[in-house]
Amino acid sequence: MTTAADAAAPTELLGLRANWNQFWLLVTVNAFVGAMVGLERSVLPLLAEREFGLASKTVALSFIATFGLVKAGTNLIAGRLGDLYGRRGVLIVGWLFALPVPFLVIWAPSWSWIIAANVLLGINQGLAWSTTVIMKIDLLGPRRRGLAMGLNEFAGYVAVALSALATGYLAEAYGLRPEPFYLGIAFAAIGTGLSILFVRETRHLVLHEAERLDRGAAPTPHMDGQGLFARVSWRDPALSSASQAGLVNNLNDGLAWGLLPLYFAAAGLSISQIGVIAFIYPAVWSLLQLGTGALSDRWGRKWLIAGGMLVQAAALASIPVGSTFGHWAVAAAILGAGTAMVYPTLLAAVGDVAHPRWRGFAVGIYRFWRDSGYVVGALIAGIVSDWIGMSGAIVTVAVLTAASGLAVAVHMPETLAARP
Repeated sequence: MTTAADAAAPTELLGLRANWNQFWLLVTVNAFVGAMVGLERSVLPLLAEREFGLASKTVALSFIATFGLVKAGTNLIAGRLGDLYGRRGVLIVGWLFALPVPFLVIWAPSWSWIIAANVLLGINQGLAWSTTVIMKIDLLGPRRRGLAMGLNEFAGYVAVALSALATGYLAEAYGLRPEPFYLGIAFAAIGTGLSILFVRETRHLVLHEAERLDRGAAPTPHMDGQGLFARVSWRDPALSSASQAGLVNNLNDGLAWGLLPLYFAAAGLSISQIGVIAFIYPAVWSLLQLGTGALSDRWGRKWLIAGGMLVQAAALASIPVGSTFGHWAVAAAILGAGTAMVYPTLLAAVGDVAHPRWRGFAVGIYRFWRDSGYVVGALIAGIVSDWIGMSGAIVTVAVLTAASGLAVAVHMPETLAARP
């Protein structure tokens, strides 16, 4: 016989108050995940050009395409593995792939070593970042989903920003290698240690939430992998809109990561100035996510996403018309603000629609499409730059970003009130 207390128990297991220690631990772990990516933001594009002599922008940006391809594929399986076998083990395995990355970059005698390092980094990011996202959704339940995603992405991208700033200054003072990448050795060791020693499994909370949702409702239809991939990718208007917007968002992030440092260097900025701009963009992005994720819990998801894509497009379009450090710093801040409107809100929208029993896999499919944007962005930025120049590539990506925002405005329904 089920008592009233039994029925209430699953709800009491969810939320920030009940799980604050694990939630903030996962916020910290995700900061170290983000810091691993930040290592490359200021330094690696310059390393390609100055130490390895890669004149072609397409070849120079190959490390981003490799990273994005591997991360996208790993995202696809990370959520599924977590649903089947538990989240904690997936997180730990993700960190094990990060440990060799800084050593490969430090010792690389050829560009192929950098590509290999980014294969491992892509696996690390796909497994570890995806899992921290899913675990935070598990812990907080449906009511504070936007807040959870805002805090998660805040931690990750403020670490990206600080890591990019630190490596930029270290590269200015000591050279492009090896000193900037000593930080990566510490980041990987600490993230691995925290995950092994202190993170606890959250899959049991998913089962509780699913039982509560299913109580008195029609049975949840079975979702096989192929059917769910089709639903997230093109059949469901909310999920497919989130997937295309996520892809375009990371398309322009790939441009900011790989091409903009080369553009600013060609315009005469120093490595430390490039590091400051590489800091401003993710710093504004991360800080504003503290508000935009929670705001989407009140205002809704759709118009924050559509508006954020248009703000990003305007920021990118303004870059080629400027010529000073100050102008580009402001453009980077506006780009970060637009991204903050979009990033946690897309994840929250996917969580709104997905049932707890297949939420991990749905998040993984969304993140597959989102991080495929790195591949598309690197190819577009490289090919268009080699064809008509870097300014032309920046404008091209700005147009694509604006088109994505308009598509969300037309096609995506509001998901905040959705119940799986």
